[in-house]
Amino acid sequence: MPQPAHARGPFRADQVGSLLRPDRLIARRNEFGAGLISAEALRNTEDECIREAVTWQESIGLQGISDGEFRRESFTHDFINKIAGVEFQRIPEAETGTGAQRKRPPFRALVSGPMARPQEGIEVANFAFLHGLTRRTAKLCIPSPTMLHFRGGRAAISREAYPDMDDFFQDLAALFNAEVLALADAGCRYLQFDDTNLAYLCDPNMRAGVQELGEDPDALLQTYIKLINDAIAGRPADVAITLHLCRGNAFSAGFAQGGYEAVAERLFQQTRVDGFFLEYDDARSGDFSPLRFVPRGQKIVLGLISSKNPDMEDKEQIKRRIDAAARHIPLDQLCLSPQCGFSSSTHGANKISIDVEKAKLALVCEIATEVWGE
Repeated sequence: MPQPAHARGPFRADQVGSLLRPDRLIARRNEFGAGLISAEALRNTEDECIREAVTWQESIGLQGISDGEFRRESFTHDFINKIAGVEFQRIPEAETGTGAQRKRPPFRALVSGPMARPQEGIEVANFAFLHGLTRRTAKLCIPSPTMLHFRGGRAAISREAYPDMDDFFQDLAALFNAEVLALADAGCRYLQFDDTNLAYLCDPNMRAGVQELGEDPDALLQTYIKLINDAIAGRPADVAITLHLCRGNAFSAGFAQGGYEAVAERLFQQTRVDGFFLEYDDARSGDFSPLRFVPRGQKIVLGLISSKNPDMEDKEQIKRRIDAAARHIPLDQLCLSPQCGFSSSTHGANKISIDVEKAKLALVCEIATEVWGE
């Protein structure tokens, strides 16, 4: 029997996914990087920390349970580096100077040959472990397929392997689609794509950087919508997929700014996902008016609680902001979460404590109960 609408992700009280790593996990990863311990020893510590994270997430009332991305050094690198033909490299310092160039992230994917997904999958085994720890909904977050294109564009993709960019996007979509369907077979019913690039297309400086790479920002939006739709095609009807538009998060810092108006109509109405996680923790994200384009049946998760700022939000102020959003979209299509995860990488944690992280997620649950009664 299908789950009732309120039992599917996204949930009224939700989270983006990454959690602050415990000190002992950071220490063990450092030891592994120095060649002092085995991969098995590191994984054992990861297992322990994930079990503890699942327990406390359940205790504060979350329904979508994350592994905190504890098995990853970075939310993008570990996933993308498992794709044959691809590696993540730092952008040369000369490309991070001033103006639009300064806004570019410090890493990009370089596609040196035909792309291929490992036969065993990328996150399938990791998801299976999480799935076995909770009777609630195990939520998995993976980088969006757009992460393999935006930062480098045509110049970062081998012309020998992909003389035609249509073939590149077709292979990329097929690769991600195989992972999505394998995760569904493993029991995943809540999957999230983390995407910085769609949010960057809202930023005038970032759009200028896109043009410097020889791309049309508006045409690129359409390309990315098709890429994501192709990547999730054929998923089972009970698998919820969401898209998180990230504006930069590591070390409590941000990158992109600008309201969602530049992408909202086409993104909301043409992308076949079940919901969007939108960052609305400060003025850089603009107002709620772009939510008028959201079609019925699609959820918007308002990122009103800051994962970067240690100060606790005022509950009544958050409720007022939810009310303000509900002037543009029905309240029953809204949910609440922090604006982003708490640790984009092992060493890129936000400047807050684990106790504050727990308190903020508990506040999300408390507000959601009072607003929606769920």
